[in-house]
Amino acid sequence: MTRIEMKKRFEEYFDAHFDEILSDLNELISIESAAAAPLEYRPYGQGSADALAWAFKFMEEKVKMHTVNYGNYVVNGECDINTPPVLAVLAHLDTVPAGEGWNYPPYRLTADGENLYGRGTIDDKGPAIAAMWAAKAIRDLEIPVKNFALVFGGGEEVGDEKDIEEYAKNNGGFPPMVFTPDGSFPVLNCEKGMIHLTFSAPFADGFIKSINGGTVINAIPDKCSVTYSEKDAPTAVMYSGKSAHGSRPENGDNAVTKFLAEYAENRGDNPMLCSLAKLFPHGEFDGSSCGMGFSDEVSGRMSCALTMLNTNGSRLCGGVDIRFPIDRTYGEIRGIITEKLAEAGFEIDECSGMEPHYVSADTPLVKTLLEVYGDIKGEKGECIAEGGVTYVHNIPGGVAFGAEFPWENNNMHGADEHISVETFKYNLNMYANAIVRLCE
Repeated sequence: MTRIEMKKRFEEYFDAHFDEILSDLNELISIESAAAAPLEYRPYGQGSADALAWAFKFMEEKVKMHTVNYGNYVVNGECDINTPPVLAVLAHLDTVPAGEGWNYPPYRLTADGENLYGRGTIDDKGPAIAAMWAAKAIRDLEIPVKNFALVFGGGEEVGDEKDIEEYAKNNGGFPPMVFTPDGSFPVLNCEKGMIHLTFSAPFADGFIKSINGGTVINAIPDKCSVTYSEKDAPTAVMYSGKSAHGSRPENGDNAVTKFLAEYAENRGDNPMLCSLAKLFPHGEFDGSSCGMGFSDEVSGRMSCALTMLNTNGSRLCGGVDIRFPIDRTYGEIRGIITEKLAEAGFEIDECSGMEPHYVSADTPLVKTLLEVYGDIKGEKGECIAEGGVTYVHNIPGGVAFGAEFPWENNNMHGADEHISVETFKYNLNMYANAIVRLCE
């Protein structure tokens, strides 16, 4: 079968089954799977375990794969238990919490115009469904392939790597080729390093009673509520912005830095708040005011965002999300940001992160995926770099293949998260063709 013939067969298959595919996506989205406090045999809570159980049933019953659940950390399905897999497609079924500001039900798939709305449609349930149905299409169309694995984890959004570790422990590591639908097309072979840092300091202000901005460190806050003391009664003011993924602060409008900028301009008598306003100016995304602003030719410009600012009792607490280029190190960036915050009078509470991840564009995996992209999209694809930490960040040789295009803003981690019908269909066809080409 030629590439053109295979592409056509898959397109016809997915068009014929599209309503069923959307029904499956709706079922998976309806499971509220944000990681929660661990329960017995459910390390990421009930919701994550339920999502993994759903994937287990789909792979076992609909795809007829040999499927294993490793302690509700991760679920693995393979086509042939007699030969080791040559490829693993790795996705995660947990999500960030729904949050506020939705115009559509976050836990129900809603089609409106050209878009499909719901928490997880782009990160990472929609792409996971596309991978599952790609495997089902290969089986139903009886296309001969070498053994491959579908691997679904339950703790990616909280930065836990025990799901990946559990798979590797039980399978002697990962197959020689790994891709994840947890980034961008064409092929994301360069991931910036990451730092997540929290800080705090004693806080007392006769005018400000409380600040509540941001709840998770990897999302740009869309709201910041500040309660001011008044003679008659406290007055709460809501500063509104737009949520975005922490790795793409330019796609959002940071409500916390909006408050700080307004405060510094109009009042400015609290030195700690003024220091933060100088370190994190509203509309600056690269950390230049913190003494960074680094970039390189491969990974581009870094990002730096103040994503949380909250009063907790008598302390002011904050969080910072940083994504830095591959020519810098975790230790270097950590040293700069911690020094700047210490100079401003803050204590560092926690600091964690990852070194950058890079895979050469000359590897057979990357070359094949770029060829598939060209065949399906009808245009030449080039490797790209991003600040988002994908699911293969710590897997040697692993790359991200989709699930969105760099020019799209699908409100990942924000309200009204969505994927277009066109992009979702590209997902289905990309993954089906890629699996066949890599497993010939």
